[in-house]
Amino acid sequence: MKLVIFDIDGTLVDSQHEITQAMNRGMSVAGLPEMEPARILSIVGLSLPVAVAQLLPGAGPDLHERVVAGYRESFIASRAAGALPPLYPGALECLDALASRDEVLLGIATGKPARGLAAILDAHGLTRRFITRQSADGHPSKPHPAMLESALSETGVPAARAVMVGDSTFDMEMARAAGVAGFGVGWGFCPVEELHAAGAHLIAPDYPALTRALLEWADE
Repeated sequence: MKLVIFDIDGTLVDSQHEITQAMNRGMSVAGLPEMEPARILSIVGLSLPVAVAQLLPGAGPDLHERVVAGYRESFIASRAAGALPPLYPGALECLDALASRDEVLLGIATGKPARGLAAILDAHGLTRRFITRQSADGHPSKPHPAMLESALSETGVPAARAVMVGDSTFDMEMARAAGVAGFGVGWGFCPVEELHAAGAHLIAPDYPALTRALLEWADE
């Protein structure tokens, strides 16, 4: 068997507006000025407390906690209002193509908490697609390899027969630390040159190209 593990934000779903809005809501709650979207998107992939600490390195833990609380409140309100970040064009077709291969298993590794991950997958009808779902709950933040190591352990797939698909340097660094191939995507929140520098084996410009690359990898 082979295992393809996907990141969520910036890889499967286009959540940049939701993330920047929630982070700036957290900043507002904490009495801080809003941040530029590019700065916020640079930390996407990290677990939320780690991301906030990186955005506000000079602040203390109390201020960090207020920002985190405001961020979470914004997300809860967004979900209650029925807002849902869309899948990127071609994402579903990619998952369908991989699911058609009996030898390919699918997984998730995300900095989202388990509750947020479950809400996204359920809303898009994807919950049963992924045999292993690793989240920020119970794991160190990316780029620590714990999420990938758990995914490999749960599925019984060796690292040499797995690939991590993501849009951030954190995904590529996590893959490298776990001994897993890292496939970068060019439509997410991280510059392509940074993905290359982080060790991406390849960078797909769009989902059709990613699908072809993954199917070729599955056939090797």
